[in-house]
Parts: sequence; structure tokens; C-alpha cells
Amino acid sequence: MTTNPITNELPIDKTSQTEYPIEDLLCQRWSPLAFSDRPVEPEKLCSVLQAARWAASSYNEQPWSFIIATKDNQTEFDRLLSCLAEGNQEWAKNAPVLMVSVAKLYFERNGVENRHAFHDVGVAEANLAIQATALGLFIHQMAGFDVPKVREVYSIGEGYEPVAAIALGYLGDPQTLSERLQQRELAPRTRKPLEEFVFSGRWNQPSPLVKSD
Repeated sequence: MTTNPITNELPIDKTSQTEYPIEDLLCQRWSPLAFSDRPVEPEKLCSVLQAARWAASSYNEQPWSFIIATKDNQTEFDRLLSCLAEGNQEWAKNAPVLMVSVAKLYFERNGVENRHAFHDVGVAEANLAIQATALGLFIHQMAGFDVPKVREVYSIGEGYEPVAAIALGYLGDPQTLSERLQQRELAPRTRKPLEEFVFSGRWNQPSPLVKSD
């Protein structure tokens, strides 16, 4: 993770506390709002995209694409930034890399609708997120973007659907955020307990494996 060069401390540490042990990278992954202006090295950016490439997918169709813009090309960066919801632009403008993931909605093999396309794009993004974490990077995925505008700006044809916007970079200082966003950034992380989503026997019946005594 990125540390302060003077104090050698993280700007913020939100490592998750789990009831059962999981891999450290999964604990370290979270979605910040504050990004450093430090550029992401091209080889690291290619590594996170390579991780997405090797995600599992239905029939190995690999129905994902990524539109990418970096601050090395401010015009292209601003064009992608303009597709985000205003509330996301407020903080995402500081990230050095922006992306939009796109799903191919039909199987290449037979032209049939691929109902797993969004799932598979999500798997690719999860791979990307974990590889980013391994390299000291962070990503924040966003639902808040203008889908029709992305279609128009990037000439995305029929049979493809923008899925999520992504900001990627090194962790920044929360003090650079507005007070409202600082509250979000510093709030404790929470997750539903296992018994709320792991079922056995019938729908909404917690599995004995995870049910609290």
C-alpha cells in the first residue's frame, strides 16, 4: 500500500475484520474516495488488466471490454470523467486512471443471449481489484454514470452494454475531500452477517453452517 514518505504511515487503513480467516488481499481491498495524484505505472496498469483477462467466464466467452483513460491524455480523461454522475466527478477527477467496463450481451459461439455476461464482467473486475490491491493500488467501482452518454461518446454498438465505471490509483489523503465525503471515507466498514445470505433447505432459511447460536 502507498505510505506517507515522511511518516511511513498509510493515509487511512480500513483493513476488514473478519469472523473467519480470509486472504490478506481480500481484507485490504476497499473502495476509497481519496486518490493520490501519483501516476500509475503502465506496467502495473497492464498487470491489473491482465488479471481481468484471466477471469473465469461462461463457455470462456470473456464478454468484457474496458474503456480506459489516464491523465497522460487530459482530453481523453476529461471525456470519460464527463460521463460520470456529478457526485462521482467531485472525487474521481483526482484519480489518475478512469475506466468503464462493457459487457457483450450475446454469445460469440451461437448468437444466443448471454444471461451471465454481467456476472462474468463482475468476475473480471474482481480479479482486477485484487491484482490492484496486490500492487498497492485501489479501485472504486461506480454505478453512477451516464450509460447513454457512454454509448454515444464511445460509439458502442448494439449487443454491448456499459456495466460500471472505475477509478483506479494510489490511496490519497482524506483531508483533500470535502467534509461530506470525508465522513463517507472515514466511516467504519460494515457487512451483512453470513446468516443473512447463506441459506439451506428453503429460501431465506439460514444454513446451520453459519447460523448463530
